[in-house]
Amino acid sequence: MRTLDQYNFAGKRAVVRVDFNVPLDEELRITDYTRIHAATPTIKKILADGGSVVLLSHLGRPKGGPDKKNSMRNLVLALQHEYAQEVKFGGDVIGEEAVAAAAALKSGEILLLDNLRFHPEEEKGDPAFAQKLAKLGDVYVNDAFGAAHRSHASTAVMAQYFAPENRVAGYVMQSELENAHRVLANADRPFTAIMGGAKISDKILIIEKLLDKVDNLLIGGGMAYTFAVAQGGSIGNSLLEADKVDLAKELIQKAKEKGVNLVLPVDSVIANRFANDADVDIAGNLDIPATWMGLDIGPNSRELFADIIRESKTILWNGPMGVFEMSNFSVGTEFVARAIAEATQNGAFSLIGGGDSAAAVNQLGYASKVSYISTGGGALLEYMEGKTLPGVAALEA
Repeated sequence: MRTLDQYNFAGKRAVVRVDFNVPLDEELRITDYTRIHAATPTIKKILADGGSVVLLSHLGRPKGGPDKKNSMRNLVLALQHEYAQEVKFGGDVIGEEAVAAAAALKSGEILLLDNLRFHPEEEKGDPAFAQKLAKLGDVYVNDAFGAAHRSHASTAVMAQYFAPENRVAGYVMQSELENAHRVLANADRPFTAIMGGAKISDKILIIEKLLDKVDNLLIGGGMAYTFAVAQGGSIGNSLLEADKVDLAKELIQKAKEKGVNLVLPVDSVIANRFANDADVDIAGNLDIPATWMGLDIGPNSRELFADIIRESKTILWNGPMGVFEMSNFSVGTEFVARAIAEATQNGAFSLIGGGDSAAAVNQLGYASKVSYISTGGGALLEYMEGKTLPGVAALEA
């Protein structure tokens, strides 16, 4: 795979597939700049070489064509501030106007085109659409690791319309793969993985893969209650995947057979309804009252998890420990984030696996205190499950 540092962009027009799928509030203001900041070194390298940049990205989930909420135009001012220069906005990603705007770029200039997903052909991986996108530049740079697991036109198909020597991995793509490989293949021990989130079904493959890699596997979030039922517990109205109870039993047994320390919460912060102002109590994880639900790991679980994390030398975290968007149920997630930061300070390598975990680390102020925050939750999980990512394969072809 050709990397940025192996390529000189002088006089070249780079079509850069970035992942600027950032959250916007009701006033269409960006609320998390992580993905924008992450791509900046790639953009600046191309410009410093004397190249020009055509930026392509998706944003949100548009339904049936252009709309104001999902337009890349919403990002122009933020990008101009990020790069300290003008960012031209060229409208639609295909057509004569787009090609002309790209062709008119001078060395050091940036053009942002509109949302790729305004065209259904993008998500269908349509070759004709990909070929039109390829007319926008001389070299293809894929820096959108967060979309690398999608077989979309701009991530998996477009590369074939450039000569192999003109297909380049951006710095985000390169660092994501290097850091994931470090955790999978070269982990210092003890190696601890922390898996949270709502459903076991979302994490089955990664949990099974990690059982061959880790020393400790900590389970939190909504998925922990399915494990509690597998242990014979009562979980009240807590989240349950009834069809995954047997699978949870199998995973507990596999962990024993492989000598992995599978750690489940021992207590929970419980509520009488799903709301931040609900009545709150603490209960054992196997003894939650009938009309109550677990919404965060409890105080004993926090200390148990934190102690293991602090003693670890490699840490992978994917998924919150509770409903961290609600302040009364965010403490478990904050405990884990703080423990990871402390372990990192003491020499551990910590990889935060994108999505809600990345949002939590950023919101809680620990972003600078961990080793690496992935920009791609789903892509990272699929890579770690051993799947081939179409966006990566396209660069290697």
